[in-house]
Amino acid sequence: MAEQDAVVHIGGYTAHGGGRGTGIVAARRDPGSGELSPLGTVAVTPAPSFLARHPRLPVLYAVNELPDGEVSAFRVAADGDLTPLGTRSTGGAEPCHLAVVPDGGHLVVANYGGGSVAVFPLGPDGVPGERSDLVRHEGHGPDPERQAGAHAHMVNPDPGRGPLLAVDLGTDSIYRYDLDAASSRLVPRAPRVRAAAGSGPRHLARHPDGRRCWVAGELDASVTAYELTAEGALHQRGRVDASDRPGHVQPSEIAVGPDGRFLYVANRGVGTVAVFALAGGLPELVAEVDTGGEWPRHFARAGEHLYVADERADMVRVFRVDAATGVPAPVGEPVAVPSPTCVLP
Repeated sequence: MAEQDAVVHIGGYTAHGGGRGTGIVAARRDPGSGELSPLGTVAVTPAPSFLARHPRLPVLYAVNELPDGEVSAFRVAADGDLTPLGTRSTGGAEPCHLAVVPDGGHLVVANYGGGSVAVFPLGPDGVPGERSDLVRHEGHGPDPERQAGAHAHMVNPDPGRGPLLAVDLGTDSIYRYDLDAASSRLVPRAPRVRAAAGSGPRHLARHPDGRRCWVAGELDASVTAYELTAEGALHQRGRVDASDRPGHVQPSEIAVGPDGRFLYVANRGVGTVAVFALAGGLPELVAEVDTGGEWPRHFARAGEHLYVADERADMVRVFRVDAATGVPAPVGEPVAVPSPTCVLP
């Protein structure tokens, strides 16, 4: 394994976002045991709450979740150290998610507070150019506290040639866009996909087969199943509860395991990762594992290990995933990280 492959970067909230971190933290990962050895803060940057990597270049991107949102780019050294490459305004408040399109030519960002999606062309060195588009969502949902306006929460490019999916918690919608490479602008595909009223769709996970996806509803603690067509349409197939634990549940991250057999959902409030089998038409709950904290904000898979960031417990917990059952079991002691919100192996 290359040295750089064994480095994990962790984003989180700094004082700018009400957190206790100082920037982006790096940790060395042992591929055998899964153990993380913290290397300290490698980039001092405000509220880097979500991270993404360029598919080919040693470049890392972070949102800066601020009232005047920014996105920052860093060159990644072999030891995990980060060198700033530049910062751009996202044109909206509180950006909370970003992704690089598969060909590496553009960076797309979801502005939560601004309810908008921003596009940045990437140069041959991976450095973001001037923002080329900003598409604002309009509308609201039935929850007056959380859905008074649009809140774009995730931008999810298609690994193939399908549309970019933008998940909006505030309008209970999934918007579809084609990215015109020549103009670096988003072309909307109508109509938008409407989720259940008040569900608050947060994040979306695609199946490796390209024909299915699942959406975590933050406000109604649901997982909704969709069929994805070759033309980029989404057809709802039903919904299940994200957790069977009593209490207030707020799903956060959702992801499909690498072999496509299991779906994983992190549940804040009850502090669990729920495991669903994907053999049938709807996800079937097979286990719900305690994470050791109350607020698992994000998780990521690396090899046979699952890394869970608990924002309020100031820790990243390591789990080994059983290849046969898909169920994670904790290994070792939690790693102390202040206010972690994103793990990027």
